[in-house]
Amino acid sequence: MSETATAAAPAGAATPHRRDVHELSLTTQGPLYPPSEVMDGDGNFLVVGMVNRSAADGGTVPEWGAAVVSAASPVPEFGRLAPYTVVRELDTDPDGADRDTVLHTLPLPLPCNNYPMVFAPEQLPDADRVVRPSHAFHEVPIPDLRAEDGPKVTEPVTFGEWMRASGTLEVAVTPDGHAGTFDFRFSRLVPNSVYTVMSLRARDLDPAGPTRPGPLGVPNVFTTDAEGAGRYHATLPNPFPDPDLPGANRIINVVVLWMSYQRSYGGAIGEFGLGGDIHAHLKLRGPSFLDLRTTAAPQA
Repeated sequence: MSETATAAAPAGAATPHRRDVHELSLTTQGPLYPPSEVMDGDGNFLVVGMVNRSAADGGTVPEWGAAVVSAASPVPEFGRLAPYTVVRELDTDPDGADRDTVLHTLPLPLPCNNYPMVFAPEQLPDADRVVRPSHAFHEVPIPDLRAEDGPKVTEPVTFGEWMRASGTLEVAVTPDGHAGTFDFRFSRLVPNSVYTVMSLRARDLDPAGPTRPGPLGVPNVFTTDAEGAGRYHATLPNPFPDPDLPGANRIINVVVLWMSYQRSYGGAIGEFGLGGDIHAHLKLRGPSFLDLRTTAAPQA
């Protein structure tokens, strides 16, 4: 939702002072595979996001919704779709039938994954070879943690609690047109937790050659208080170049991630991504920021 209207800018021109405000949507999903970044205790995906369903013409249609999806769902090649194997529909009411479902990480290697990406190539280039079980969120084996160090997430995180979160994002182009600012406010996230924010760029899911999703600012970290409230700010250079320019790779979405290992990863969003150590909690439902334009700053 844009709050500041401006006249259409010439092709390639920046839109200084332009400001957009967005309400973030609850989710458990990054890309469409794996179907979700959250599981239940039975090893099923808890999908809040795009659910791949069979179409009348025999194809596959992604529709925003919520469902419990089997980890035995068919996995097409990257860039293609197949209907999820839906176990049942999921009640997203925070006080509904699924409110007490305890949230879990995905096991490693990641099930139902077709995304050919190494998220932390310098830190863990062989991430796809690591084997770990699924863990309840409050039981994740945080590296080097001792009980006397005082872990803060010690009670089960439930689906009902997850679905109470909310967040707003204000995006603006700086007066010089060379940068974008991102300001977030959150409420009712998982309390006393490490969260990070990542950017999704136009080519990050390109089947012809995906680029690596990255942090929205470095460090990209905020921590929630005892009520689950938090704030985050980042300023990025030229995040919205003209899409017709050679090599343009605009930011088109942002994703707020609960970090199950209570860590951040420098210039990477995680070592495993996709529910292995990051868990999408809030995002925009589709490509956004389409009316914003920035230009590269002059070289010194």
